[in-house]
Amino acid sequence: MTRTPPGFQQLTPYAFMRDADAFVRFLVDGLGAQLQLCHRRPDSRIANAQLQLGDSMLMVSEASADYPPMPASYYLFVDDAHAAMARALAHGAQPVMAVADMPYGDRQGGVRDAHGNLWWLSQRLVDGPYS
Repeated sequence: MTRTPPGFQQLTPYAFMRDADAFVRFLVDGLGAQLQLCHRRPDSRIANAQLQLGDSMLMVSEASADYPPMPASYYLFVDDAHAAMARALAHGAQPVMAVADMPYGDRQGGVRDAHGNLWWLSQRLVDGPYS
């Protein structure tokens, strides 16, 4: 059996970003994440930050020559897609797709954060699996 620390899933996204502090602020202010831990390098940049988003953890570090920034796409389930979209936009995200009801049972919109990441903000409208 694979062991994970409390609050972590077996698969945990790990983002390397230029200006990781700004990315962490967006996660907290724009998406509602809770900062759990933040270790800093001697130059005061983030060595490892751990942020809780709902039942999932996201880890963040300052990018470097050895670990360059790597934008990604994230699918984030939220309670209210319209409210989540408004919050993200109010904190610097740019819209990429208006909130709309999808044929697979989600109400979803998309934003791109200042670091180039796509966030699909998805409110599940039905119980059960995708079909």
